[in-house]
Amino acid sequence: MNRLKDRYNKEIRKELQNKLGLKNVLAVPSVKKVVVNAGVGKTLKDPKFLESIIEDLRKITGQQPVKTMSRKSISGFKIRENQVVGVTVTLRGERMYDFIDKLISIALPRVRDFRGLNLDAFDGRGNYNIGIKEQTVFPEISEEGLEHSFGFQITITTDAGNDQKGRELLKNLGFPFAEAEK
Repeated sequence: MNRLKDRYNKEIRKELQNKLGLKNVLAVPSVKKVVVNAGVGKTLKDPKFLESIIEDLRKITGQQPVKTMSRKSISGFKIRENQVVGVTVTLRGERMYDFIDKLISIALPRVRDFRGLNLDAFDGRGNYNIGIKEQTVFPEISEEGLEHSFGFQITITTDAGNDQKGRELLKNLGFPFAEAEK
């Protein structure tokens, strides 16, 4: 079983219940899913770039990405209807906890000039967004022979309902938030 999921069920859940003053353990916020998105605007001219993005995301998440298609043509962006504009992976269950554990303990410390995650990246309902500029912060991607570098977005969806509960949940899971400047 996953070490982060074990820790959540055995320790973090009880701590959050006491800290948030909740009577029912089922009211304690939890992570529902993690969505990883990568836009592939540059690949319109180079199909090998799209394949390398898909392969790298598959290595990082352990799951096959799904291509997202454009719904309509936009001439200003040189996009046609039903053209690939991005790839996405939705993680739930064991893979979700594995990915969060890898993100917290391995990938974020490898980010250059990392000073903590922004506390303002919550959406008002307890969900959190992280932008990663290079896929090389994950250990599965080696920098030797790397042809293309790309960034992607990670959305952590919780059932917290508000930012304060979501922030407490992610802090207790071990997310390294930046201290607010005084």
